[in-house]
Amino acid sequence: MATELNNLDSLGEAVAQANGEAKTVADERASFKAQLDEVVERARRALIAAQHPEGYWMFPLTANAQMNAEFVMFNHFMGRVEPALETRIANYLLETQSEDGSWNLFHGGPGHLTTTVEAYAALKLTGRRAGEEAMTRARRWVLANGGIAKIGVLARFYLASLGQVPWECTPAVPVEIALLPTWFPVHMYKLSAWARPIVAALMLLQATRPVVKIGYVEGVLELYILPPHFTRFSRRRDNNWLSLTTLLNAADWLLSLYNRRPIQKLRAQALRKLEQWVLERQDANGSWAGIQPCYLLTTMALKGLGYTNDHPVIRKALEASHELVWEMGDKALYQPCVSPVWDTVLAAKALIESGSAPDAQELQKAARWLVAKQIHRRGDWAVKRPELSPGGWAFQFYNDWYPDVDDAAVALCVLANCRLADQEAIERAISAGANWVLGMQSSDGGFAAFDADNKAHWLNKAPFADVEAVTDPTCADVTGRVLEMMGNVGYRANHPVAQRAIAWLKRHQESDGSWRGRWGVNYIYGCFSVLAGLRSIGVDLDEPWVKRAVRWLKSKQNPDGGWGESCLSDKDPLYRGKGASTPSQTAWALIGLLSGEDAVSDEAIRGAQWLMSNVDENGLWHESEFTGTGFPNHFYLHYGGYAQYFPLMALGRLRKRLEAQSVAGSNGQ
Repeated sequence: MATELNNLDSLGEAVAQANGEAKTVADERASFKAQLDEVVERARRALIAAQHPEGYWMFPLTANAQMNAEFVMFNHFMGRVEPALETRIANYLLETQSEDGSWNLFHGGPGHLTTTVEAYAALKLTGRRAGEEAMTRARRWVLANGGIAKIGVLARFYLASLGQVPWECTPAVPVEIALLPTWFPVHMYKLSAWARPIVAALMLLQATRPVVKIGYVEGVLELYILPPHFTRFSRRRDNNWLSLTTLLNAADWLLSLYNRRPIQKLRAQALRKLEQWVLERQDANGSWAGIQPCYLLTTMALKGLGYTNDHPVIRKALEASHELVWEMGDKALYQPCVSPVWDTVLAAKALIESGSAPDAQELQKAARWLVAKQIHRRGDWAVKRPELSPGGWAFQFYNDWYPDVDDAAVALCVLANCRLADQEAIERAISAGANWVLGMQSSDGGFAAFDADNKAHWLNKAPFADVEAVTDPTCADVTGRVLEMMGNVGYRANHPVAQRAIAWLKRHQESDGSWRGRWGVNYIYGCFSVLAGLRSIGVDLDEPWVKRAVRWLKSKQNPDGGWGESCLSDKDPLYRGKGASTPSQTAWALIGLLSGEDAVSDEAIRGAQWLMSNVDENGLWHESEFTGTGFPNHFYLHYGGYAQYFPLMALGRLRKRLEAQSVAGSNGQ
C-alpha cells in the first residue's frame, strides 16, 4: 500500500515532466484526473449510444480483399448476380488496392499474390476490363510475382468452379475421409472447428468438380505466364526428401490418382454420409459455422451435388450470405463473419470497468441478450468431451455447433457483474457456462478456442493446409482469459484447473517475459490477456515471472507514450512489440500494466495520456491498423470495435485504481 501511495504522490510530477509544464504537483494531479474523467464519460456515452435496442453491440469486421472477391465469384457460380451490389463491392476493392497494384493481407502490409489474383478475378466479373489502369497495375504485379500458378488452395477451388484453373491443380481431399473412424490417425475431428466444415465443402466440390462457364472477357487467362496446358501449379516444397512436407506431397499424389478412379460404391457411401453431415450443421439462419468460407463454399458444394437455388436449404443459404455485407455508402464490405457476441461482451465489460452499476439499463439489456444467446445443445466439441454438458457462447448470432471458449469466458465475466430482476437466470447461465469452459481444458493445461486436445499439428503441413492453421492449439490469450473468468465467478489460484493453466503459462512464457497471442496482434495481446488473468485469479504479482512480463511491456512503449505491434511479428521476432501506436494495443498494454502491478507506473500514466490525446470530440478513437489475428502469417482482422471498447476499458481501470488509492491515502493507510 505504501508503494501505491508514493506512486500516487508522484503522479503530478510524472505528468508535469511528460508535458513539460511547470505546474504544482497538486494542480497537475487534479488536471489529469479531470481530463481522465471527462474522456471516460465521453467514451461511455458514445459506446452506450452504439448499443442496439435488443441489447447487443456489433461493429464491422474487416479482413483482406479475398472476402469481397470470393463473394463476387460465389454469386456468379450460383447464378445470382446483383449488379448494384457488385458495383459497391468493386468500389471497395479498388479503394483498398495498393499503389504497386497489389492487395495485401493487412493495412500497410506487403502485397499478397493470392489476394491480388482473387481481387483481379472479381473485378473482371464485375465488368472491369484488363486494359484499365488499376487492372494493368494488378496484372503486372501478379505476373512479376509468379502468376496464377502460385495461388493458394481456396482460390484454386473458386477459380476451378468458374473454369479458370483446372480441377487437377487442387490438392487431393477425397470425400472418403468422411468415413474414417475417430481412432484412425486421420479423420474429420483431427481438424479444427473452422477447418472441419471448410474441408467438408472442399471434399464435396472435388468429388463433383462443378464448373460454371464464364466468358473469355470475364476470365483471367492473362494471369498465366505460360499457356494453361503447359502450366504446372506450385505446391509446398522442402529440400529435405525425408521431410514431413515431402511425405505428405507424395500422399497427395497417390490420393489424386485415387480420385481419378475411385471405388464407386465407397465414394457413393461417403458422399451420402458427408452430405448428411453438412445438412445437419446448417444453422437456423441458413449458414454454416458462422464464417465466410463455410457460408459460400458449402452452398457451392451442395450445388455441385445437384441442389438448385430454389431448394429450401440453398434458398436459406443464399439469404444468409447477405448477412455478411456491411454497407458503406457507395462501397460495400464483405465481412469474414459478424461479431455481435464478441463485441457485446467486450463493450459491456468496458462499461463495467468504467463505472456502470450492475443494474444499469445498458448492462441489463446486454445481460438479457447474452443469457438468451447461451448455447444449450451439444456441438462438435462433444466428440472430445462426450460427458461435458453444454453452456458456451458463439462469436456470431448463429453458430450453435461451434461455441468458443474465448467468447464464453468474457460473457461470464460480464454476467458475474450484472444484476437482473430475474437473477436466477444469470446464476443458471454462469453455472452452466463456467462448467463448460472449465471442462474444455486441454490435457496440457492450456485452453484452445473451440476444441480440447486438437493437436494433430502435423496436418498443417498437408498440401490442402497452405495457411498452416487447420488445428486449434492451446494458447496464452485464451488461457489467460479463462483465468480472468474464473476470478470473476469466484474461483482462486488454488483451484486444480487454475493451477494447471498457470503451470502451462509458465512453461510457454517467452524468454523475454512475453507471451504470444493467438487471436490478437501479437505479443502485446498475449501479454495483456495473461496478466489480466493472473491478477483476477489471485497469483502473487511479486513472482519473478510476472515481473518479467511487466518489464517487457514497459520496454516496448513508444516514445509518444503509446504501444503498437505490426502483424509482421508473427514472422519476424524483430517486430515483437514494435509498431506505430494504436488505440487498441495501447489499451492492451495499459491493462497489462495495471494488472501486473499494484502501483500506477509512469509508463501507465504516459499510456493513458496517449489515449486521452488521441480521442476525438465524440469520444471515439480511430485506427486503420489490423490488430486482430485469424491465422498467423496468413489472415488478419480489423475489429471495428477494438478502438472503442478497449481504450475505455483501460482508462476505466486506471480511474478505479487512482480513486482507490486516493481513498486509501485519505484514510491514512
